[in-house]
Amino acid sequence: MLAPFYSFLASISKALSAYFPEMSLMVMATLLVIYGDVINGHLKRLFAPYHFVIRTTLFVLVCAFGYGALTLYGAPLVLHIIKFLPWMWQGIGFIVVFIALGIMAERRRYM
Repeated sequence: MLAPFYSFLASISKALSAYFPEMSLMVMATLLVIYGDVINGHLKRLFAPYHFVIRTTLFVLVCAFGYGALTLYGAPLVLHIIKFLPWMWQGIGFIVVFIALGIMAERRRYM
């Protein structure tokens, strides 16, 4: 009875499986775009007491290397989390994550 449904899920996962690493990178990058201003706001408050040159240097380092490291190391983490799902649910898992990211972006008024 559920065999056609499972077959459909498996075909989606099969079609998307070659792109899972890129899709996890997209998820991480989108999360940073949606919540980057929140992170920057916290950093601004954290660095506020310091001298302008130190604040600017720390901000550039965090933006260049911190966000880069989050993207570089966060993408495999996202893929690892998706891999916890059974294989036939992994493609749908990514689709659900992208829909959730769209909802989060809409709530933060990015769309």
